[in-house]
Order: sequence, then C-alpha cells, then structure tokens
Amino acid sequence: MRIMIIRHGDPDYGKDCLTEKGWREVHLLADRLEKEKLDHIYVSSYRRAKQTAQPTLERLGREEVICDWLHEFDYPIIQEDGTPKHIPWDLMPSKWTSYEENFSKDDWGNAPVMKSGDIREKYDVVIKELDALLAKHGYVRDGYTYRVENANTETIVFFCHFGLECVLLSHLINISPVALWHGTVASPTAVTTLYTEEREKGIAYFRMNLFGDVSHLTSAGEPVSFQARFCEIYDDFTQKH
Repeated sequence: MRIMIIRHGDPDYGKDCLTEKGWREVHLLADRLEKEKLDHIYVSSYRRAKQTAQPTLERLGREEVICDWLHEFDYPIIQEDGTPKHIPWDLMPSKWTSYEENFSKDDWGNAPVMKSGDIREKYDVVIKELDALLAKHGYVRDGYTYRVENANTETIVFFCHFGLECVLLSHLINISPVALWHGTVASPTAVTTLYTEEREKGIAYFRMNLFGDVSHLTSAGEPVSFQARFCEIYDDFTQKH
C-alpha cells in the first residue's frame, strides 16, 4: 500500500480558500497527479483542502470523499505564561524543547502545554479514524506495526493540512507529533509519500520515502510558498516571526 499526504495550496486563512497563487499551484499539482494511479482519495472538510483536490478530481472524473477528521489540527492551548494559542504546533523553540516529554512518542501528551488543551485526547480521535480506514483497506494496527489482512499495492490519497499531516505521520512511523510539528515543514501542495514494507509475512510497517515534495512547482517555475515557515534570520522582518 502507498499513502500520499498532500497539503492544501497557498491559503487565505481568513476566508478558508485558496489565493490566486494557490490556484496556480493546485493546477500544477493536478498535472502531476493525473499521471498517477490513485485508488482512493479522501479530502478534508475545510474549503481550502477541497479546492486543492478539485482540479485533480475533475481530471480523473472522480467524486470527492469528505472526511471531517482530516480537518486541520487547530485546537487551542494555554501557554505556560497563561496566554492562549489557537494551535498546538506554533510554539517558541525555547518553550517546547524545555519539556522532555515533547520528544517522546508515548509521553508528549503529558507536557503541561499539551495537557492544557487535552491535545492527546484530540490526537487519539484522529488516529482512531485513520486506523479504522486502513483496516478497511486491509491493514490493521497491532502495537507499533500493522497486521496484513489484505496485502495490496493500492494508493490512498489524503488532501489535508500540515498540522494534521504531522499527526498522521507521527502515528504511522511512531514519532512524537510535537517533534514533527516543529522540526519539519510541508509547503503548500507538498506531497509526502509512504509505502508499506512487509519484510516479515503478515507484518507491515509504513516507511516514508518522500516528504514535502514540491517538484511539480519548481519544475514549472512556480515559486514555493513561504506559508508554514518562519523567519530564517531574526533580523529579517520581511519574513514571518
């Protein structure tokens, strides 16, 4: 089995839609995806993700399958100084790294800032839905691996969001989502790919062979959006701080 996780195009977050640049990006993405064998396509309920999937679905003659659990992982937390934050994956390095729990696959939810928003419980809701879907396609979660009940080479595609993508990846390859939220960046329309490896009969593990690929943009001369990144140098105030 192959899983493709695709972030939405360049967004206007206030209107939950794509920008003019975002629409250029998703048409270039469709140029790439229409050449692929995509067996099952699942889309977040947020408008910017649905618009990202639209050109690909139209070219393939497919209908969207909406999964509300694929919506952005935008749950509020309270920081240690008492100030609220509308998402759990935009914390200053000196803050999130000060809690050893944040680096642990199993204990990250016990860090005070994550407990303030019951983030682990919300995470568990998402991965329960993910595992239910994968079981339907033949792969059943069993500890840290998957039991193969119907071995296949199908491709499952998720059109979703960066924060949510890190939740999916953290479960599939058993890494703390906090480390992924703050240590990786998937630009708009970036494609991340994982394959199952069944080196032992009946036991599969997902292995990521491509993260955040935007070659469909760069090969067409379309600049990669800065969305989800922060300032490369602190004194550069033209970039997001």
